[in-house]
Amino acid sequence: MAHLTFNQAEQRELRASARAEFPGNPALAYVLENLAAEGIDLDRCRDWEDIRTEHGLPGSDRSGQDPHVA
Repeated sequence: MAHLTFNQAEQRELRASARAEFPGNPALAYVLENLAAEGIDLDRCRDWEDIRTEHGLPGSDRSGQDPHVA
């Protein structure tokens, strides 16, 4: 199982950034602080194609597009 964790210094920095950057959005600050404390389970991460499939949306066809253009 892949799990991204943050050391103590990184946790402090993430918490401080969350409080400083998102004073008007306590929910976002809470999420960032929670990620700092618990880390991220990379096995549970989903990409846009997974989300599209879950919601019954067609896949994105970017075969002829520049990969740097959204």
